[in-house]
Amino acid sequence: MLSYLIRRILLMIPTLLGVSIVTFAIVALSPGGLGGSLLGPNSQLRPEERKAIMAYYTARYGIGQPVYVQYLRWLGRVSPLGPKAAGEGWPGSWKIGFKIPDLGESWQVHRPISDLLSESLPITLLLEFTSLPVIYLISIVTGIQAARSRGKVVDVGLGTFLIGLYSMPEIWIGVLMIGFLTNKEYLHWFPSNGLHDITSDAMPFMPSFGPHGFERGWLLDTAWHLVLPLICLSYGSFAYLSRLTRGSLLETLGLDFVRTARAKGLMEKTVIYAHAFRNSLLPLITVTASFLPGILAGAVIIETIFGLPGMGQLFASAAINTDRELLLALTLIFAVLLMISFLLADIAYAIADPRVSYVD
Repeated sequence: MLSYLIRRILLMIPTLLGVSIVTFAIVALSPGGLGGSLLGPNSQLRPEERKAIMAYYTARYGIGQPVYVQYLRWLGRVSPLGPKAAGEGWPGSWKIGFKIPDLGESWQVHRPISDLLSESLPITLLLEFTSLPVIYLISIVTGIQAARSRGKVVDVGLGTFLIGLYSMPEIWIGVLMIGFLTNKEYLHWFPSNGLHDITSDAMPFMPSFGPHGFERGWLLDTAWHLVLPLICLSYGSFAYLSRLTRGSLLETLGLDFVRTARAKGLMEKTVIYAHAFRNSLLPLITVTASFLPGILAGAVIIETIFGLPGMGQLFASAAINTDRELLLALTLIFAVLLMISFLLADIAYAIADPRVSYVD
């Protein structure tokens, strides 16, 4: 197992290089090239100001140099191992060693990318990690119930309902929620956008009773703002995972070891949950592996509709504006998370199914 993990980690290095080369080439071949996005915000400046800014970017990013030189400069900055300043990283006295990767700064907003990530990532993490327990709880419960009632009214009814949910576009449901559930002319049960009320800074953290009656507090206000985005983000996922759970469990229930467990006189709940369900987890683990990079990519549609400045909007802005540094940094982090998630999925396979082994 250890040798397998070491091989997989070492294979990440050429994979990341390939991803970064392809992304860099796509940006270089886009209209305007690697420095095209710098022309827009600087077009209204005076010639001497624009010349000074372009000189800064030329010195920092190598604008105007050959593409491969610019790529190598960028690779040297983002790599955790390479040339470094004296006293930086480890060992402090060496000129080459481990250092903190420099993701650069956004060419559009002229801010460090690390600052943009620190602002957007918590919002996306809150949204995604709040939705994951809801998605898996509903999908596993409904999937098991449908498998136990195969061909009956419960199975057919759940299947029809969930397929209908999965067929509804997120953008359509989101617009309907905004139009009816947040509109003052209709129900106005929920806020229309944002993560907090405009007065949230003055709220206590927990709900309480004050001079003006009940005060929902910062925590309850956040939960209130998250209700509609979570519904929009979750319904399609648990509809798909529920059908996946049903199909996988039905396949496992027909295997010999399940018939043997039933022949021993075990209770049906014990047969399903202690024997069959564990061996039905492999498809769910495979799908779960895609959630970790999906957290970084964010829900672009959901975040746009409900005005949540998360990673989805940041990714979309980088692509639309051809913000090279931001686009390359996000793609690199996305690739790292994707490979880590697949590695964790392989480990989970071995834990869920004893037949899976990575021993040479």
